[in-house]
Amino acid sequence: MKKSKKIIFANWKMKLGLKETFDLAKGIKEKFKDFDNGKIVVCPNFVPLLEVKKILKDSNIMVGAQNVFWETRGSYTGEISPLTLVEAGCEYVILGHSERRKFMMENYEMIHRKIKAIMAVEGLTPIVCIGENWDERKTDRRDFVLYDQIQQALSGIDIAANQEIVVAYEPIWAIGSGTAIEPSEAEYAHKIVRLTLNDMFGMKVVNENFKIIYGGSINSKNVKSFTGLEDLGGLLVGGASLDPEEFYKVAKATLI
Repeated sequence: MKKSKKIIFANWKMKLGLKETFDLAKGIKEKFKDFDNGKIVVCPNFVPLLEVKKILKDSNIMVGAQNVFWETRGSYTGEISPLTLVEAGCEYVILGHSERRKFMMENYEMIHRKIKAIMAVEGLTPIVCIGENWDERKTDRRDFVLYDQIQQALSGIDIAANQEIVVAYEPIWAIGSGTAIEPSEAEYAHKIVRLTLNDMFGMKVVNENFKIIYGGSINSKNVKSFTGLEDLGGLLVGGASLDPEEFYKVAKATLI
């Protein structure tokens, strides 16, 4: 497996107003000023993106977005183009988060189209979210669900040698619950993801162009249980990323 830097993503969701967002960005910039291990990416909502990018100038912290549309231009009220995200300084974008699948009825056909649009734009990397709900876990359907979601999202996607795709495994039942799943469960799920990707793209491409990360109620108290997992390429952090000190503790435990 190719050894590359792990990535920690901060998903701020719709938790903050403008001033709170700017204050958080300043706080994280200060907290991470001497931090040069791995990659840190913060994902605010759309309105403060440009200002957050300015605040984080001259730091090692990158900026990502929480969503994107599958066309670069057109009559799509309320949507945002991948080209616009690149212009705003975004380097990553979250796709198909479970909250969008639940509340916005986003499906994997839509996610597939978004991935294709992103891969056609230089400088933008997709974070593709997958994960089972409680009923699917309880009925032992997790393996099939993960396989099916990956197939729908990524079948037929062309990946250039210099491109990367991040796959975020986020068990829906753990998100926002305050309780992460057992590390052994996460490791097993990540192996299913890797095996599915190997079948689709081949081991060489997966090793060089894919990163598998975990998301779901990670905090400074439980993060050390996940840091040694074989297939863990990083974390997608929600609530714990809203406090600079807590987020720093999570990043430090994962990346150092």
